[in-house]
Amino acid sequence: MEGAAERSGGGGGGGGGKGSGSRFKRVCVFCGSSSGKRSSYRDAAVELGRELVARKVDLVYGGGSLGLMGEVSEAVHKGGGHVIGVIPTTLMGKEITGETVGEVRAVAGMHQRKAEMARNSDAFIALPGGYGTLDELLEVIAWAQLGIHSKPVGLLNVDGYYNFLLAFIDKAVDDGFIKPAQRHIFVSAPDARGLVQKLEEYEAVADEDPATPKLRWEIEQVGYNAALQAEIAR
Repeated sequence: MEGAAERSGGGGGGGGGKGSGSRFKRVCVFCGSSSGKRSSYRDAAVELGRELVARKVDLVYGGGSLGLMGEVSEAVHKGGGHVIGVIPTTLMGKEITGETVGEVRAVAGMHQRKAEMARNSDAFIALPGGYGTLDELLEVIAWAQLGIHSKPVGLLNVDGYYNFLLAFIDKAVDDGFIKPAQRHIFVSAPDARGLVQKLEEYEAVADEDPATPKLRWEIEQVGYNAALQAEIAR
């Protein structure tokens, strides 16, 4: 049931490759602060970290040292890649235990966390996770839909973890809540290498309505709420 996101498509702009192995300098990874019940989830997080290192791509993530957050950040750090962890001060006690690798950037709240991660990344990948991961993932997809950014977004669909989400997207398209072209806004693959390759080849989906105003990416100038509200109001 690979559905909507297995088809490549939408949002292709990144920040240009750090090395010869990638067009991206940094990739943001959304994932759980839990490891889940399957060893395949942990294996996928480590595999993704190693794939980023192999392509000379640095990691931006939510800053925790627990669960899949810890697995992917440790894999990148051990491989010699740079890690930027962005975490609200109120979550430090919950998501950080022991030593957190790389550079930790503390922010005031969840909106600032998402804006900071997005501002510092050229693409986005979601590993398996819970409510927080889905919140981050769907927000960057919605930003792409609105034209706030054109950065590639991908789902690492380990052992079919996101099959039901993909089925929901197909249902939303069939029932007229998502435009058919917008099912190509993000991609998915069952393994890290295949997913990153799809992101490397990602091309923006043409807007079906050329009269629709495209919103500008201004998160780096002002906070997320103010930027988004100001742009939508124009």
